Amino acid sequence: MVTIRGHRTETPLGDRCGRLPVLPDDLLAGVRATLPLLLGLVPFGLVAGIAAVNAGLSPAQAVGLSTIVFAGAAQLAAIDLLGRDASLAVVVLTAVVINLRMMMYSASIAPYFESFRRRWAVVSSYLLTDMSYALAITEFRNDSETDRRWYYLGAAVAMYVVWQVATAVGALLGTGVPSEWEVGFAVPLVFLSLLVSDVSDRPRLVAAVVGGGVAVLGGAWPLNLGLVGGALAGVAAGAAVDNWGRDA
Repeated sequence: MVTIRGHRTETPLGDRCGRLPVLPDDLLAGVRATLPLLLGLVPFGLVAGIAAVNAGLSPAQAVGLSTIVFAGAAQLAAIDLLGRDASLAVVVLTAVVINLRMMMYSASIAPYFESFRRRWAVVSSYLLTDMSYALAITEFRNDSETDRRWYYLGAAVAMYVVWQVATAVGALLGTGVPSEWEVGFAVPLVFLSLLVSDVSDRPRLVAAVVGGGVAVLGGAWPLNLGLVGGALAGVAAGAAVDNWGRDA
């Protein structure tokens, strides 16, 4: 056992005697923390792969899109718009708007990553998701002794690998998945679980209600703009309530 940069002790990755390497404790802790969430992530990834093939993408294109974008909600929205022959500008704008929350996540978690080298910061930003952020920020706030890099990589990489494998399997299965399996039902369940755990104060509650309401009312809008409108309305409403609360 050794101590690295003042953080919790961890087991070395290997030695010169040929013994098998042992993974750091905090890396394994990050992986373990993701296990309950993976139950919802697997059907979510399957749906993303199936939806991509149904939208006209080849399995290779579906896997390539998943590898580059790696953003569940934005990925599904982009696939849906591509299937509707929406313009590239609308596809990109929708994905960007949906992922605007990542800027807030990045700003929130950045202070915990100050000691990271640039290459680790780049990798961490690529792997950032709702789930990895929620797990990491909770752990970092509750346990200052956690090796942040290993914990974050454990959680984020586990989700990345499972998502890519599930998406690839979904793309290969394509339309062969029986409709009675209702795997699409897993998507709103995943988002609902994320929403409930994240609504912790009034601004977030208002943002969720307003954003969800506008998205539902705009369900029939062309080019799936109801989703974009809901995201913008939710962000604006939440920010307005937050500012009002500070001024009161």
